[in-house]
Amino acid sequence: MYFTADTQARILARFHFALIETGFLFVGKAEMLLTHADLFIPANLKYRIFSKVCKISLRDRLLVMSDSGNEEGTDRLVMNMRLRDEALETLPTAQIIVDKEGNLALVNRQAKILFGLTSHDLNRPLHDLELSYRPADLRSRIDRAYSQRRTVAISDVELIRADDRVTWLEIHLIPLLDTNGDILGISIVFNDVTRYNQLERELQRSTQELETAYEELQSSNEELETTNEELQSTNEELETTNEELQSTNEELETMNEELQSSNEELHTTNEELCLRTDEFNRVNIFLDAVLTSLRIAMVVLDTRLGVQLWNNTAEDLWGLRSDEAIGRFFFDLDIGLPVEQLRVLTRTCQNGKWEEQQVVLDAVP
Repeated sequence: MYFTADTQARILARFHFALIETGFLFVGKAEMLLTHADLFIPANLKYRIFSKVCKISLRDRLLVMSDSGNEEGTDRLVMNMRLRDEALETLPTAQIIVDKEGNLALVNRQAKILFGLTSHDLNRPLHDLELSYRPADLRSRIDRAYSQRRTVAISDVELIRADDRVTWLEIHLIPLLDTNGDILGISIVFNDVTRYNQLERELQRSTQELETAYEELQSSNEELETTNEELQSTNEELETTNEELQSTNEELETMNEELQSSNEELHTTNEELCLRTDEFNRVNIFLDAVLTSLRIAMVVLDTRLGVQLWNNTAEDLWGLRSDEAIGRFFFDLDIGLPVEQLRVLTRTCQNGKWEEQQVVLDAVP
């Protein structure tokens, strides 16, 4: 009572630093220490017995160090506070801290970017911010986390960003408790699970495709079994037919003699066919000239999809001469036309399933 308030604060700070965690401080009748409740609390106020506050906040400890004149300890605590703040700020996951009064206490850099928060939002009640109900209702979840004293998770939360991008979040609300189990606040972590959701959807789609393919495979297997039975029946018929062929072979030998006599007649007929072949070639040349002179681009492919005909209009349209195109594989041509999109239609027509197909494509002449 004979010291100034500043001197008393320094002395009590040193007592607090020197006293063990379970120690007690006895003072005179005139001392109450009520203005230093952050350091000592009454154990028996009647006899002026006070116990040490074992756990104080980092900032309160910094104040105690400053009052005690311990500059080295103060500097170390300041550095620890900066490290803690910077560690929270640079986390790759968005995170906010709400104190037990419901005010926004801390916001890291990712949370500021994700939700458009600024330093002006600090110390504001969370329920005044849009974040409290969008993209998910946090208020009821905070109450549940406090009452259950455990982490509450919210899955598959859709967040539509300012640029219309969709981000999927998994939110974890973690209650912050002191050593006595009392609520200090709550940490809310927003994990970006967009990539995982995309992979899960792709996996579900692939699974459905596999199930469909499996059903088709089972159907094909049943068809193959039916076909096998038909083949066995056909094999028996072939054996019967073989016997008939043997008897027919004798008849063919007889007919062979007759065919030899007909050979001379065929020779004469062959000469006539040669004459007709010449006529066919002339007609073919004529048709080739007609197709070449058509005012539309026309390409004729053989069974191996090699170019057989490339008319003049095709040369003008795509800038590729017929001698450069004929004989080449059609789908290897780089002519500004997305020919790869014609592959399925070409194969289908080639197999005779469709008589004619038409498709409109964007092309660069």
